[in-house]
Amino acid sequence: MNYDQEIIDPKLDIVLKNASMADKTVIITTLNDAWAEPGSIFDLFLESFHKGNQTEKLLKHLVVVALDRKAYARCLVLHPYCYQLETKGDNFTNEAFFMTPVYLHMMWRRIKFLGSVLQLGYNFVFTDADIMWFRDPFKQFDKDADFQIASDYFNGNSYDLDNKPNGGFTYVKSNFRTIWFYRYWFTSKDAYPKMHDQDVLDRIKKSPIIAIMNLKIRFLSTEYFGGFCQPSQDFNKVSTMHANCCVGLDNKMIDLKILLEDWRKYMALPDKVKKQSKSSWNVPQSCRTSFDRSRGRMNNGRRL
Repeated sequence: MNYDQEIIDPKLDIVLKNASMADKTVIITTLNDAWAEPGSIFDLFLESFHKGNQTEKLLKHLVVVALDRKAYARCLVLHPYCYQLETKGDNFTNEAFFMTPVYLHMMWRRIKFLGSVLQLGYNFVFTDADIMWFRDPFKQFDKDADFQIASDYFNGNSYDLDNKPNGGFTYVKSNFRTIWFYRYWFTSKDAYPKMHDQDVLDRIKKSPIIAIMNLKIRFLSTEYFGGFCQPSQDFNKVSTMHANCCVGLDNKMIDLKILLEDWRKYMALPDKVKKQSKSSWNVPQSCRTSFDRSRGRMNNGRRL
């Protein structure tokens, strides 16, 4: 997979233009058949926009990038802005288990694609489909940053490069620095052939060349952009919640349904009660068990 061989499809520009905000910003998620099946992750993802606090309006700016024909067909039934990414013989239809060759290839294909979006002049929020949207996140972004990314565990300082990045949620502005950076990130995979994009980013984020390019990197607080690794503690502040630190589609589904029910109960409270609410999430449950079990296998030297 050579970065320079990427040919930008004119159909992509049309979809992006139709979904774009006034400042050429789009929201992007990727989807394969396993996550697009009726009653699966994609349905919960869309449901969160409908149940969120003033998030339904953001759906008109969402572009769903399908990684196979079945996911594309399913997207067309539910959403107006769908794009099928050409994968040239790759099979991304089934669940891609963490760190398998298919998983790694799918993650790097995503980085290459997002670089193309930047080249077309579009800013984007990339969101994994297992992230539930509860509030408009744009109010929490740093206006001066080029590249903003979530963390599994946030240390309290958005400028600190020692935060561990989670590539499932990013806000990236299109400019010469980010276009260069995505190319640099993608080509860095050759130096770390057994790592996925997130771990490679963790290796290169302190590279002197990034400082020379003056790329402004910020890490997003889990107070607003939480997940199962480190949940947001304040229902009055949370924008998104990610089913991270979780192994297996079924486990994600169980806990995301619980998460949405927790949010529904919070939203049903009177406004005065909401402001004083000490609500807490009832997750992770299945995800915690699956993650602890998988960490145990990794500690024993066996591959997931």
